[in-house]
Amino acid sequence: MRRLPVQVLLGLMIAFIACLDAPVPEGVQFAKVGNKVLTLEDAKARIPDAIFMQDSVSALNDYRESWIRKQLILEEVERLDLEELESVQQKLTRLKEEVLISSFQEAIVSTPELNVAVTIEEARNYYQANKEKFLLNDRYIRFRHVIAATQSDAENAKRDLMRGIDWETVANRYSIYPELAIKESNRFWPARSALSDFETLNRYLQIIGFSEISRIEEINGRYHFVQLLEERTEGEHPDLDWLTEQIQDWLIMEKKRIAYNTYIKNLYLAAQANNEIEIYNVLPEQIKTDTTSDSLNTN
Repeated sequence: MRRLPVQVLLGLMIAFIACLDAPVPEGVQFAKVGNKVLTLEDAKARIPDAIFMQDSVSALNDYRESWIRKQLILEEVERLDLEELESVQQKLTRLKEEVLISSFQEAIVSTPELNVAVTIEEARNYYQANKEKFLLNDRYIRFRHVIAATQSDAENAKRDLMRGIDWETVANRYSIYPELAIKESNRFWPARSALSDFETLNRYLQIIGFSEISRIEEINGRYHFVQLLEERTEGEHPDLDWLTEQIQDWLIMEKKRIAYNTYIKNLYLAAQANNEIEIYNVLPEQIKTDTTSDSLNTN
């Protein structure tokens, strides 16, 4: 068999990848079971981005197989009239109530009246008042990670850092992903899981000293090295800048929780005032008698 030239193969691969990234046209049928149709657009929308980006073809095929099995099961459920069983109806009723209550809660906390906000100053004050609650449970580190296209670029980047050339210049000049490299070098990471996808680099981060640069490692055709910048040990207080956004989110949730509970309390008080609630006192003896009677009838 005649082999295709390398250039042609590369062109086909690029075209294939471009097709995967292109918008999926509506109505493209991907599978059909009976009268139920799965479109390519629906399948893609239901696959988490992280899984889709790893292997889009496998992700789509796996979802399609799962969808087909699900439709076959639902057809069999309909054939057996399982939905008409009293036990199934009771479960469906409970599930429906739970969904409605959850939807109600989301609707209430999303109303403009409950559009609460937390300032940075509020978050900082909360942190200072509750500082003893915020302690690191692991060693955290800040580091630089260079991914270069060639051995030469990696060596030049390492040399420039050792000469004192500023980090942004080095990253923009030699790193394949300069913006990401700069952004991630400004935050702290748990030492145990830092660069967990690159076991060799993670080991370097455990043993190199401050400002020290690791050896250059070739990984999947790219050239990597790391430089350790700072660390925070277990039991220390983290920098407030790490936590400000998280504290703001937590305080917003807490304010919404309080507002929601207040709303429900007002509903309860209004129902009481309108005599819509009736509560019956049941004596312990009655409960015991009823339970015993039910038990005997069951036996």
